[in-house]
Amino acid sequence: MLDFLICVGGIYACFLTWSAMQERVTTQAYGADAQKFQFTIALNLIQAMTASLVGFVYVRVVQRKAMLAMSRRRWFRFFQIAFMASVASPFGYMALRYINYPTMTLAKTCKLVPVMLMNVVLYKRKYAIYKYVVVAMITLGVSAFMLFKSSSKGGAKAAENSLHGLFLVFINLAIDGLVNSTQEQILADDREVTGQHMMCLMNLCSSILMALWLMNPFNPELGNAVAFLRQHPRATIDIGMSVMCGALGQCFIFYTLAKFGSLTLVTINVTRKFLTILFSVFYYSHPLNGRQWVAAGIVFAGIALDAYKKQTGKKAKKQAVVEMTQVGKGKALAGGELSDDEKLSVGERQSLFVPPQLGSSVEGIEQSMGDLRRRQQAVSVAAA
Repeated sequence: MLDFLICVGGIYACFLTWSAMQERVTTQAYGADAQKFQFTIALNLIQAMTASLVGFVYVRVVQRKAMLAMSRRRWFRFFQIAFMASVASPFGYMALRYINYPTMTLAKTCKLVPVMLMNVVLYKRKYAIYKYVVVAMITLGVSAFMLFKSSSKGGAKAAENSLHGLFLVFINLAIDGLVNSTQEQILADDREVTGQHMMCLMNLCSSILMALWLMNPFNPELGNAVAFLRQHPRATIDIGMSVMCGALGQCFIFYTLAKFGSLTLVTINVTRKFLTILFSVFYYSHPLNGRQWVAAGIVFAGIALDAYKKQTGKKAKKQAVVEMTQVGKGKALAGGELSDDEKLSVGERQSLFVPPQLGSSVEGIEQSMGDLRRRQQAVSVAAA
């Protein structure tokens, strides 16, 4: 129970603080001159460097494992997703110039939509019907949230800005969907890669790419960002808290996955995102009407349905494999004939009457199931 409370408290504390500091850094003015921090690439560089360092420490110190042996192909794949992630992030920050933080948080729950789209288009994958129901609920909820938005100053101009902001979020989500789909493909192709490796190495590659861009002599952003932080020390504190909380929150996510499983993590993340909206609404005084709360409820109901169906599906598959394996072992020991499915579940190769082969076959099934859980957990972290 204590471990669970630590996980929940750690995720809530880290990510609520991260979201509050992120909103402050990207939307609030600093100093008597009321200047805003607009150097998104520099901010992403700081976040990527911190996340890479924390990921490395987590692998080497907490897990006490060696880092992944890198080949040319692996470097290429990590730089590939790092480039896409580096391109996607600035669109999210730019969107905050046109829409408020609760709207962006809710819109970002639509990540499932571009992820599914990219998987269908690029990797020809198929999904269960409930997935499309979930996508419809999320899309409907976000659309209603924007449609029922309270009238504000500016009339048509405000509506235009909201559409512009949503368009920027859509670009961010579309590229994010490509990132997540490529991550899934890497995890499926390379059994040695884990979510922690992904966190460390992808952010390391992102840091290299963004550092090269910022050190371009024709790009003044790095110098301007350093000058801004020197002039406004409060912004330095806010950025430091944001990046550290974001990186530590990922560690709590990995620990929660290992300790309590993906359903618990998804439940915590859903409630955390809802609390993020609540915190932003009350702390930064973003007005929401009753119909917008109903629309937000539709979105989170869709996310909850997705989490429930995933968990029940995994339990059913696991139970089916266990039952098939037990039936196969019983028939083998009794000298009975196995069906083709039972032979497949036990992993029969030569003789059913040799105990070592049966044992090794069951171990192979368990190892395959472990590989599947590893990919699912790593992907759930990426989607979080």
